[in-house]
Amino acid sequence: MRFVKASFGFFKEQLGRLDKLLLLFCVTASVFSAFLLYTMVKIGINSDIISSRTWKMQLAACVAGSVAAFVISLIDYKIISKIWLFTYAPAALILSLLLFTPLGMNTDGSNEINWLNLGFMQIQPSEFLTVAFIMTFATHLNKIGEKINHLPNLLLLCGHALIPILIMVLQKNTGAPVLVGLIFILMLFMGGISWKYIAAVFAAIPIFAYGFWNFYANDYHKMRILVIFDKEIQQQEILGYFNQQYRGLTAMGSGGITGLGFASDGYTSMFAIHNDFIFAYIGMTLGLIGCILTLLLLLAICIKLLTVMGGAKDSLGKSVCAGVFAMFFFHTIINVGMVTAVSPVVGVPLPLISSGGSSTLSLYIAVGLVLSVHAQQDKKYRMFD
Repeated sequence: MRFVKASFGFFKEQLGRLDKLLLLFCVTASVFSAFLLYTMVKIGINSDIISSRTWKMQLAACVAGSVAAFVISLIDYKIISKIWLFTYAPAALILSLLLFTPLGMNTDGSNEINWLNLGFMQIQPSEFLTVAFIMTFATHLNKIGEKINHLPNLLLLCGHALIPILIMVLQKNTGAPVLVGLIFILMLFMGGISWKYIAAVFAAIPIFAYGFWNFYANDYHKMRILVIFDKEIQQQEILGYFNQQYRGLTAMGSGGITGLGFASDGYTSMFAIHNDFIFAYIGMTLGLIGCILTLLLLLAICIKLLTVMGGAKDSLGKSVCAGVFAMFFFHTIINVGMVTAVSPVVGVPLPLISSGGSSTLSLYIAVGLVLSVHAQQDKKYRMFD
């Protein structure tokens, strides 16, 4: 009886320290995702790919992710930073390297080796490697402290970021390296990097772009970029490289202000409508209003991440929150840019909305790190609890 009472007291105390609003926003996004996937099954859109298992797996990932986030929130993030290097980070790295074995696989004829076939399930290691990078890089930044602008330290930080980026590039992954690079830049900025280095990065962009275009990009990459800016190429590639984005724009346009609803005959079918292009489905069925509300929900998550960062007790907590914020923010910006044909298609999902167990679970793990930072705050610094 005493044990039960003590356990209940501990659980009640932990709930009091939990950022319930942040977790509520995330769960709401996941439930909304499962609802959208459920309607796709009922409508029968892309029935050869989307089945009842799709939305059930999304709900399962939400439940597993929420539990993982809560468990992580019970542990002091300073302790997590110490054990992360010997647990989660090596596991994510090993899973990523296994992609270069016969267990690695591509999908839908793509040359990107992004999926790991474990027999009983398939996972996307790059999602977990991104979260591993955020925590290890935050630890690295915290260890360096105010010496971030010493050139040897800065070179070590760049080398740290190059490890996951190079692994993802070797997988021929297009979106994940860009995402990690943007997270790296924002975390450096929040860590106090000098403006002279930031200016140097901007000055080097033309050189990087020239090298990318002439020595790395293949015809597929080049066409994906050119089709965004050249209207003539768009017309030529309506059935080719531009087809996916053309269908996405058509779907969103057909929804108008309020959408077609979930009982119409005028739906536009497209590849990846359940994951990377789910924002187009939102526009088609729920209209502009649905798109705005979806973005407001994701904005609320981002704002909540920033408020936790503002109340963090030390640079480690701030860096963790900055990295997770960057993960959510750039996921959203890149995905919406893809769907609206503002940026090339690079295979980046809409966070917690797109179908995908690996993406959903990794995002909840990242949220768990922020919940841990929040739990260690003094109560007077907490916002919107």
